[in-house]
Order: sequence, then structure tokens, then C-alpha cells
Amino acid sequence: MPHADFSPTFIYPDWPAPKNVRALQTTRTGGLSAAPYSSLNLGRHVGDDAVTVLRNRMLLAPYLPSPTRGQCEPVWLTQTHGVKVIDAGLAPCGPEGDACIAKQPGAVCVVMTADCLPVLLCDDHGRVVGAAHAGWRGLCAGVIEAAVASMAVPATTVMAWLGPAIGAQSFEVGEEVRTAFMAQDARAAAAFAPSTAGKWQADIYQLARLRLNALGITRIYGGDFCTYTDPARFFSYRRDGVTGRMGTFIWLEK
Repeated sequence: MPHADFSPTFIYPDWPAPKNVRALQTTRTGGLSAAPYSSLNLGRHVGDDAVTVLRNRMLLAPYLPSPTRGQCEPVWLTQTHGVKVIDAGLAPCGPEGDACIAKQPGAVCVVMTADCLPVLLCDDHGRVVGAAHAGWRGLCAGVIEAAVASMAVPATTVMAWLGPAIGAQSFEVGEEVRTAFMAQDARAAAAFAPSTAGKWQADIYQLARLRLNALGITRIYGGDFCTYTDPARFFSYRRDGVTGRMGTFIWLEK
């Protein structure tokens, strides 16, 4: 059991977002979970003790807006590697989806990852924010495009931050993954480097940048992490198999 003076450790996005846009990224440290989920596991679906996960989530309360009456704050998604977008200001607790937007101050979007790419979005005027869970399936299917469309602002006014995900040197995929991306955009070929026979090293950050650029979003920050090679800070499903989940949060200040 951790000492009483422990606290979660965060990464704060380094991007020129409006002052009323707030965001934070958890790491794996500062929670109550025991190995192999040690210690700030936020995922209830990974086999960790449910009460401990709830206590871990409660540890974040001092850093997030207080819940508004009738709202679930933050909106914890049931992620499916799809493209469904949820409005955090209107959603019930635990909706199925892989992206979340918020136009209402105090409504908190969150996605959970442990190798998949979390993408944060906001507009220049601080009127809308979004978060997308972009594993390769969701990314290829268009989860970023769906999130940006749901924001309902010109894409040229949107900026993005790419959070901790598996790095290209650690992300080996099959030919079917490369083929799926290239079928939609031939430029995706540049995001794949030959690996072992029939395999490729995929750069999920580059693939996300291509998708964002195609929408007209050119102000893209972050994207310099690797969850797989940094076990001290990050959970990694591909590295460990049984592991916890980190959270990437964004909201408009009340």
C-alpha cells in the first residue's frame, strides 16, 4: 500500500491552447493498484480490483472540475476501437464510444490507453474540445475525422496534441494493416518500414498526422513518446499483456 503522501503524476500537454482549455495525461504512477497494474490504473475492464480502480479514479478529483448536477464527470467511455463520438455534456456514465467532445464548460472528456494513441483537440476560440482513442483500427476507420466533424468548427481553427503511444521502433504489424491504410491514402506508405518477413514497423504518430493534415489541421503537438520502451512511466499492453490503463483528459474551464 502506498504511503499517505503519494499523488498521481501527470504530463501536461505543451501546446498553445486557449487559457480556458485544460488538459492532463496520467502516467502509471501515484495510485493504489498492485502489480501488474501498479499503480495508477484507471481501467475497470483489465482484471484489476474494481474498488481499487474506483479509488484511483477518485484520486484525480482534486485535479478535475467538480461534477455538475445530472452529469457524469468525467465521461468514462466503453471503448471498442470504433468511431462513435460522445458529447460529454449530454452523455450518461459509461457510454460506448471511442471519442468524446465537450462544448459545455466543466464537462470532462477522457480516453484510456496503453499503447493506442490518445489525441486531444481544441479550437482557437476555446469553444469546443475533444479526445479520441486512436488505436490502429480506430485510426484507420476514421475516429479522428469523426471527432473533428462532431466539434462542428472549421478544421483550420483546430489544433491537436498527440499523447503517449507505442513508438514506431516497437510497433510491428502485419501486411494487412499497411494495406488497409494505403487503400485510403497512398501517402501512408511512408509511415511503414520493413521489418521481419511479411511484417512492418508502423509509425502511428505519422499516420495520425497524415489524417489530421488531410482535414486541414496542421498545428500538431506532442507525438514524441513511446509507451513500450518507457515502463517506468507508461503502461503498455504489447509489452506486458496484463496491464493497466492511463487516462487522457480535456475540458473547458467553468
